[in-house]
Amino acid sequence: MHFDLIIRNGRCVFPWGEAQADIGIRDQRIASLSVSASDEADRVIDATGLHVLPGLIDSHVHLRDPGKPEAETLETGTRAAALGGITAVFDMPNTNPTITDRKMLDWKRQHIVETANIDVAMYIGATRENTPLLAEFEQEEGVCGVKVFAGSSTGDLMIEDDEGIEAVLRSGHRRVSFHSEDEYRLRERRKLFEPGQPYHCHAEWRDAECAIRGTQRILALSRKTGRPIHILHVSTEEEFILLGENRRHATVEVLVNHLTNEGPGCYERLGGKAVMNPPLRNERRHFEAGWAALRDGRVDVVSSDHAPHPKEAKELPWLECPSGLTGVQTIVPLMLDHVNAGRLSLTRLVDVMAAGPARVYGLPNKGRLAVGFDGDITLVDMKKQRTITNDWIASPAGWTPYDGKTVTGWPVGTIVRGQVVMQDDEIVTSNVGRPISFQP
Repeated sequence: MHFDLIIRNGRCVFPWGEAQADIGIRDQRIASLSVSASDEADRVIDATGLHVLPGLIDSHVHLRDPGKPEAETLETGTRAAALGGITAVFDMPNTNPTITDRKMLDWKRQHIVETANIDVAMYIGATRENTPLLAEFEQEEGVCGVKVFAGSSTGDLMIEDDEGIEAVLRSGHRRVSFHSEDEYRLRERRKLFEPGQPYHCHAEWRDAECAIRGTQRILALSRKTGRPIHILHVSTEEEFILLGENRRHATVEVLVNHLTNEGPGCYERLGGKAVMNPPLRNERRHFEAGWAALRDGRVDVVSSDHAPHPKEAKELPWLECPSGLTGVQTIVPLMLDHVNAGRLSLTRLVDVMAAGPARVYGLPNKGRLAVGFDGDITLVDMKKQRTITNDWIASPAGWTPYDGKTVTGWPVGTIVRGQVVMQDDEIVTSNVGRPISFQP
């Protein structure tokens, strides 16, 4: 039998466990998990000594396109993702202009086809003006779902009141994703701080109560309307407990940053490069609660919240420096390092970075190694040691908070629908990305 691509001799992570297998891909889909020695292909990869994972997904990135090319573009962001072992990303709508209407959805879809190096989905941003149209917009090709900024946003993307959030939840039926900090408490507490104070004050201003109140309110509205919700970047012990008790209504995302950094030490070490929303917490109990929730299954998805800004902007004093860290290129090495440190299994990593996003967002053809699924593969060398450095980062921002960190475990191949995009730290095929299809 002839295939387009055969991956031989790798240790494959299937939904049912790990096993040695030879995988054949034809017409962009997995066609066989039991390729014979006599089968041939246009291209054969010898994966001896490597683990073969279903293509890993970063379902929370800000590629800043259109509007901020000095920080990131769709092309550079998807190149960075491919270098980091990511086969698909879901891009946030807070660009300039925002992705909130059909004109911009059409533009973004075409831009993906023209420039993306891996597959891309788009969030449609909820506004008060487009709320009646969200049920229609969420069905558009390439749309992974609706995103609501209930706190920490500006302009028409902010919907902070219960009436506005309820209206969004009553327009459509797919799961809605939320930034759930409570805007009212954020505004109230902002008066307590001044620019130039220590960077760790970021976690004091946007304290745990801001996140807890936001999630409590949104969860109550989910119960009232019957609409499922996805709470992004959960960061407090109380939220993990609450959301664990409400699995019928809510799914949970955790960021690699909240699993890897703790305040106040990270603020002393990184300065403005530790400033993000919700913040890296100063209390260790929240850090430990995130890991506990990841281990016991309350976490559905691990993402990066890749949100680059130019280096000089991140070096400004606190309250003047923008919030957001780079991350799409480093999430896989960091999570593989956590696996090697015994903090989670490789199977659980695949669950929260492949099967989890597919389940939460309704991806019918991605997220697992199975016949008929897209030929998306992440090849990793679990024994390879590397040091993450700024000069490896493909983003125009040119920095990572993990500069100088040595990790064990490294992505060595990124395959998108059977097309080898990255091999051994080099982009070998570009512009193969396409908008992703979702269940209605």
